[in-house]
Amino acid sequence: MSFRKVVRQSKFRHVFGQPVKNDQCYEDIRVSRVTWDSTFCAVNPKFLAVIVEASGGGAFLVLPLSKTGRIDKAYPTVCGHTGPVLDIDWCPHNDEVIASGSEDCTVMVWQIPENGLVSPLTEPVVVLEGHTKRVGIVTWHPTARNVLLSAGCDNVVLIWNVGTAEELYRLDSLHPDLIYNVSWNHNGSLFCSACKDKSVRIIDPRRGTLVAEREKAQEGARPMRAIFLADGKVFTTGFSRMSERQLALWDPANLEEPMALQELDSSNGALLPFYDPDTSVVYVCGKGDSSIRYFEITDESPYIHFLNTFTSKEPQRGMGSMPKRGLEVSKCEIARFYKLHERKCEPIVMTVPRKSDLFQDDLYPDTAGPEAALEAEEWVSGRDADPILISLREAYVPSKHRDLKVSRRNVLSDSRPAVAPGSTRPGASTPAASTNTAAPGSSLAGAGVRAGSGWCWEELRALRALVKEQGERIGRLEEQLGRMENGDA
Repeated sequence: MSFRKVVRQSKFRHVFGQPVKNDQCYEDIRVSRVTWDSTFCAVNPKFLAVIVEASGGGAFLVLPLSKTGRIDKAYPTVCGHTGPVLDIDWCPHNDEVIASGSEDCTVMVWQIPENGLVSPLTEPVVVLEGHTKRVGIVTWHPTARNVLLSAGCDNVVLIWNVGTAEELYRLDSLHPDLIYNVSWNHNGSLFCSACKDKSVRIIDPRRGTLVAEREKAQEGARPMRAIFLADGKVFTTGFSRMSERQLALWDPANLEEPMALQELDSSNGALLPFYDPDTSVVYVCGKGDSSIRYFEITDESPYIHFLNTFTSKEPQRGMGSMPKRGLEVSKCEIARFYKLHERKCEPIVMTVPRKSDLFQDDLYPDTAGPEAALEAEEWVSGRDADPILISLREAYVPSKHRDLKVSRRNVLSDSRPAVAPGSTRPGASTPAASTNTAAPGSSLAGAGVRAGSGWCWEELRALRALVKEQGERIGRLEEQLGRMENGDA
């Protein structure tokens, strides 16, 4: 008599979560109490950012990852908004640039000093004004440099070129109600959104068109979320008609029925999904829960496979997820979350148990690196590109961001756009006209030179001449030194 295997084989079946020791937590942080279903936390390989309580405006804390322990109440914050901050997002192509959306109807982009803040930061690099109600969502384009999406309670989605402070696209007729979340696809050619009218929409932002729509994707009235997976499928979290929390997987080519649907429990906290495209694992964190559930997405039915649950005692107010390039590969760490409590932030490490100390190729395929695959002007012109991948074999070391100063100067010099924000039509291709001025900059691939930076060419020529002159001088000195050593001089 043969016994059939009932346990599905998976290298992530034994993944376990472990909170760090107390001395590695961030203590005494006054996490924001604003009633908004945001993560309240953003993290990258250099900094941790947390939205905090602030009197007379909005603020968020930016801490170097190494600054653990108790945080002084007088520690400087980023505090330029006049209303509470609702959402923050680190730029994937520059670890020192962060965007924030606020109740004051503005989006601000900030440049954090390399070693962190030593005084309150009140001056953003650029202020993006175009929303008429509070801005609850900001998210950077995954592959194009300086492209930022914002969505507000005015049901409008705006896409900006941060490098020139211009509004590229205004999508104001696609959402009849409050937008809960927005997620770019793998190469940034489309995004999906979850809306209060219970619909999930897949939208082409450059054409301003609706690619696909599923009404009543989640029947419940409570907030839902939708994210794109690496293979183009859409994963949603929400509530059933009986207020039970659900997960669903959808094929954009056929949104009539979900590929998979799972019910979790009957708690009332909104489910925040975090997706790892390298391992196809989705981590689901509920607001007010004290657990993180994780699921593996595969091509085989039932498609969504439950792996395990990490449980702790304290409920979570918010959650941040570290990009893959910031993890410790030597410890087989496949994810790290930053869990917000009432008064502290606690890192939680997800590890795959392995006996070998060698680099685990199957756990760490090449992952998205910090280099942008496209310039903003190229993306606007219709080009798409997948993220530029890097290997984690040598353990990722953050690179010096040569683009940072160029980007800052460029933004400051172009902070008065020729086209006033709001003048573009929904889905219109007028941005191409405004980006014609950037042609000289875009011809220098990868150098980070943008529109309005003609003065850079003069400086570049002067530097080249200086380098050439110094090279010739060094050559002459080496020649003289060689003759002296040979006794010829």
